[in-house]
Amino acid sequence: MNLKTGKRTAIAALALTASLGLAACSSDSGSSTSSSTSAAAATSSTVTNPEPIATIPAISGGDTAVALDSGFLDALTTLGITPGTIGTATLDGTTLDFPITGGTATVYDKDSGYRPFVQGAIFHTGSGISLTAGANVIQLENFVVVPSKPAILFADVSVNGQLAAPSFPLFNLNGTTLEPITVDSSGNAILTGTKVEVSAAAADFLNTTLGAPNAVPANFLVGVATLTIPTGS
Repeated sequence: MNLKTGKRTAIAALALTASLGLAACSSDSGSSTSSSTSAAAATSSTVTNPEPIATIPAISGGDTAVALDSGFLDALTTLGITPGTIGTATLDGTTLDFPITGGTATVYDKDSGYRPFVQGAIFHTGSGISLTAGANVIQLENFVVVPSKPAILFADVSVNGQLAAPSFPLFNLNGTTLEPITVDSSGNAILTGTKVEVSAAAADFLNTTLGAPNAVPANFLVGVATLTIPTGS
């Protein structure tokens, strides 16, 4: 397998992992976590660490774009929240864009039974979004996409300039509507269709900070993500 093929295989596996992530999400997060932990323990005791089928030691360039859902935008208006961008993030119409600043991925054969079969992270350092509600400004930045079960986007969360929660599990990544991976003429892998949803922890945090109980429900749809990742050497 050459380097380009290996990278494409790895990105395809990341997409598959996002899809598998939803299967671990349920209304009973406790049993989900327990099941995942038990499965991981069983796997670690029965499966020897195999050789990876592909490795991306350094993801270079690309971006993550999120087409904001109309329901999310309506909710912001209803709550009197003004969205904004931080650092290198951009907002074009209703699409937020965050440059990918680095990352790594190691992919194992899914059929080997080794879990998680995709390991790594995709970083978006130096960018984010702000949510201004009256005197409160919530900053969500330095996104890190972690392929896991479920797939999660972590962020540093600040309120009025003070760090409130580093590496906070902000969004769940629901891959059930993920489209087949494509590679454009420039050699970029395109992964589109993953739903970005507010995590239960983030919903609690936002509702508390905004002083509006139940204003933001868990699994509330923020938008649909498209990742563009270079696969060329």
